[in-house]
Parts: sequence; C-alpha cells; structure tokens
Amino acid sequence: MPDRGPDGLPQVSLLRRGVERWQAGHPWIYRADLNGAPGLNQGEVVRVTDGRGWFLGKAFYSPHSKIALRWLSYEDVAVDEDFFRQRLAAANALRRHALPGESTYRVVHGEADQLPGLVVDRYGDYLSVQFLVPAMEARKALIADLLTELFKPRGIVNRSDVGVRNLEGLVPEKGLLRGELPGPISFDEGLVRMRADLLEGQKTGAFLDQRENHVLAAQYASGEALDCFAYVGGFALQLATRAQRVTAVEISEAAAAQLRDNAAANRLSNLEVVTANAFDFLRDAVDEGKRFDTIVLDPPSFAKNKDAVAAALRGYKEINLRAMQLLRPGGFLISASCTYHVDEQAFEDMLASAAADARRRVQIIERRGAGKDHPVILNLRETRYLKCFVLRVL
Repeated sequence: MPDRGPDGLPQVSLLRRGVERWQAGHPWIYRADLNGAPGLNQGEVVRVTDGRGWFLGKAFYSPHSKIALRWLSYEDVAVDEDFFRQRLAAANALRRHALPGESTYRVVHGEADQLPGLVVDRYGDYLSVQFLVPAMEARKALIADLLTELFKPRGIVNRSDVGVRNLEGLVPEKGLLRGELPGPISFDEGLVRMRADLLEGQKTGAFLDQRENHVLAAQYASGEALDCFAYVGGFALQLATRAQRVTAVEISEAAAAQLRDNAAANRLSNLEVVTANAFDFLRDAVDEGKRFDTIVLDPPSFAKNKDAVAAALRGYKEINLRAMQLLRPGGFLISASCTYHVDEQAFEDMLASAAADARRRVQIIERRGAGKDHPVILNLRETRYLKCFVLRVL
C-alpha cells in the first residue's frame, strides 16, 4: 500500500533526477524517475514528494503511460470541482484578453493551461473536447458540467478519437456529449466564412492552431498562388481574397469537395481545386515550367516518432525545394510543419539546404507558430510543435 498524506491522498516519491525535472518546471515525470512502483489505479490525484518525504506538489498519475505523473500544482490545494472551475475560467480569460471579440478559439491547450490531458475548442455556440489521459476521462462529466456553466453551449462534442489514448490504456471514442449538433457549423476566419464538421473533421473539427497564419497569408498573396495540402481551404480561401488565381491541391476527394463548397459559399470564383498528390503535382509543375507568385505548403505531420525524422526532413526538403523553383523572383513561400519531432532549427536548416539546392537566395520574413490561443510552456518543447516560416525568394 502506498503512503498517504494528511489529506488522505497517496504519495509518490521521486528520484533525484525526477525532483530536478519537477523543480525545473517540466510538467511531466517519467516512470523511470519514480522511486519504486506506486501500485495505484489510473487517473488518481497524488501528492508528490522527494526522497526525504518533503512535499513537492500534486499531479495526475497514470500506470500505463511512460509519463507517470502530470503536474497539477506546486501548492497543497484540493483538486476538486472548484479547482477545475478556476482553471477553466483562467484559460478562457486569457483568450478573451488575447483575442477580443473572437468566438472561435482554443479554450484549453492541455498542460499549457495547467489542465493536463484536456483540450477544449470553441466554435461559437459549440464546444469540441478531447479527454486524453485517465484522470480527465474519469472527470468527463464534471468537465462537461463546468463547460456548460461557463459557456452555456448548444452542444458539446467529444472528439477523443485519437491514438494517444491507447498509450494511456484508453479506447478512442467520439460522439455528442451534451446538447445537440445540427450538422457542420460555420465560423469566420479573417475575410472568409469556414465550415467545420465537429464530429467527422480533422482534429476537433478544424485546424484552429493555424487560424492566425491562414489570415496572414492574404497579406502575401498576389498574382498566381498555389496551396498544397489544402484540406478544406484554410489557406487557399484567404489567398483567393487577394490573388488573381489560386490553385489548391488536395489528395482527399472528400476534403476537395468541401473546399469547392467553401469557395462557392464565399463567392470565390478564382479558386481551382485539383485532387492530386502534392509531391507529384509539384514535381510535374517544375517539369512543365509553371511559375507562381505565392505558394503555401502546410502538410500533415511527416514523423510520428523520432525514428522517422530523417525521412520527414527528406520529404520537407523535396516539397520546399520544388516550391522555391516554382516561385517567381520576389515571390513568397509560406512553409509550415506540425511535426514536433522536427524542431524549428532543424526545419530552418532544411529550408537553407533546399534553397541551396534550388540555387535560390531566400529571405526569412517571419518566423511564426501556433496562434495565441495555443500557448507554449517554456520547459515543454512538445507544446511548440507548429513552425511556420514566411520566406521571400529573390
């Protein structure tokens, strides 16, 4: 039986390396840094101590994941309904301050908002939620109650259909959690109106982490524009508000059809959707001598683990090299990567190598990441997964 503290909670002791990690501010403690096996049920809140028994804080415990402890607090506070109410309110207050007037944004970004294993996205009157660790799964009803209290939404969708739940001993699931969902919902993104299917769309319905970069793209759009890996048009529609003509390349027939519908709904007749493999399209475009003034590359993650990084960088280099070859002098390339195993320096080095092989001089105009509603913890690189470079080819 584990030791218990004065509040009756089980206590978990850390080895010296774990203590140093905890005190440095990293919100994860790995199983190898525990002082023995606690023998606890999944999802419990535990008191964390050092080898002498001195209190360090409180955390969620998971017996299945390599990440055994997820930080909750340095203080000896009760992790109860009020605790979660205050954390949710604080997270939303940040968004109201950073994004005044917006009704579509990420409300909770997991550990970055001191709510590990919880993601909440707001689409106006609807919320889309992911419960990623056992402790949050066990508090699903409580979180839904508190979100209802805070936002009074018409519907709350559970989009916990992600593979990371398998690592926690949880089964992926999705469905309507509260209220109703009449079908795909609409929301404003800069100059255009987007639609998101909260039950069947990618992630929680849309790529909210790229919203600010989507809107920014319009500033760099002119002449002939190309958007590869276009999905339902986050970048392509913005480009079409400024460019003379936009070609959007998307391999999924379903996504391409939605992109066409989005273009029609926004009365953007200068956007052509091509259903094709982006790698093949770029290679053929170079061979055919095509030229563009603005190009966007926003592919899905190319590496799910560290072993795939080398192959991922080769893939990134191929598409960026060809994009640089396709741009007219003075043209802009907006190149993104959501692969957190490829950090910003590695991505920039890849871009430099691509520019050298393409024999083009390239300026960095902006280094960007996810939007302000996706805050980054300084000591947790995984929260800084999205890289977005705005480049100008000379």
